[in-house]
Amino acid sequence: MQVTELTAFLVPLPLKREIKHASFTRTESINLLIRCKLANGTIGWGEGVPRPYVTGETPEGCLQQLSRSDLQPALTRPASNWPDVISICDELEFHNEADDPRGCGSNSLRCAVELSLLDAFGKHFGQPVSAVVPHVAEAAEIHLKQPRVRYSTTITSSGAKSERISALKMRAYGFAQCKIKVGVNGQDDPSRVARIRRWIGRNVDLRLDANEAWRPEEVIEKMRPLREFGVTCIEQPVAHDEVDALASLRESIGVPIMLDESLTSRMDAKRAIELGTCDLFNLRLSKCGGFLSCLRLAALARASGLGYQLGCHPGESGVLSAAGRHWSSSVRDIRYLEGSYDRHLLTTLPTQEDITFRYGGWAPALDSPGLGVTIREDWLRQNAKAERTFVVDAQ
Repeated sequence: MQVTELTAFLVPLPLKREIKHASFTRTESINLLIRCKLANGTIGWGEGVPRPYVTGETPEGCLQQLSRSDLQPALTRPASNWPDVISICDELEFHNEADDPRGCGSNSLRCAVELSLLDAFGKHFGQPVSAVVPHVAEAAEIHLKQPRVRYSTTITSSGAKSERISALKMRAYGFAQCKIKVGVNGQDDPSRVARIRRWIGRNVDLRLDANEAWRPEEVIEKMRPLREFGVTCIEQPVAHDEVDALASLRESIGVPIMLDESLTSRMDAKRAIELGTCDLFNLRLSKCGGFLSCLRLAALARASGLGYQLGCHPGESGVLSAAGRHWSSSVRDIRYLEGSYDRHLLTTLPTQEDITFRYGGWAPALDSPGLGVTIREDWLRQNAKAERTFVVDAQ
């Protein structure tokens, strides 16, 4: 079976509430959707979330990259099994005019195209996307099929009243883990974390995310009053340009360090391992170049004695949520899991299916063919900002 057509869409997804952290504030997410069509008419969907302050990509730039990329050599190959599909995905080469020293300049685009292929061929094979995992050679040591997964939550609100409401909601909903955004200008982080800890309870695992807010010379001092609240991790405390400094600070900070903005590719991962700048990787499907890349990065982390979480971008639709579910229900020892916020965060669900997590953050593994979700065509026609179709030459 062969791919015959790819169609790219840019779609704005309005959020129910403002998402604010030290690097950015947003009320909507402009996402890239890819529709893949096979020769027998089977349709697959993929999604990427371009973030210029993370990988340097923009939504419009992704369309330009796709239009200038020669994907014919990879997409004209037929596939009759998962190893064939993996080979096609690995052979995709995207045009990038800008310097790309970290190897992340087409990650969200690659993620969207790759997921559309995995979804389409999964449907053709009559198997869920998670069935590809045992066929990824590097993933042998991390593969573990699980019937359900448990998501964590995040508190981004500021102000005592809104923080109290958020924390009590999370406690009532039964979450076991919660992330708190810190480092936002004008906020007193020790007071905020103290209030949230008091309201959310002693038994919830709390971690912090600074989104590059601090300078290396102030990290230890910033963390000192926060450690007393039992936090289990600090995510990306410094800007990527200064991330190497964490190697000498790591032992003194007092809690494990997770890299996010500084962990986008295999090059980033190998440098972090060589320099010893972190204890965990924050893997996101879009940020890190797709489903297969994240499997390989998790395997690399495990082989190097590091942990990993599967994160998400605010504003992901059910396509990326479903992909994250397939990934997380197939991988062992995920330290934290984020995603599947769908109806809690999006004003409208673009997918026919609602796979939002349930009470306590629990969610079942997905076993329908492909990703198990489908974009609503009526919604797409009304909301797409741009659309481009690329025909694959028949062999």
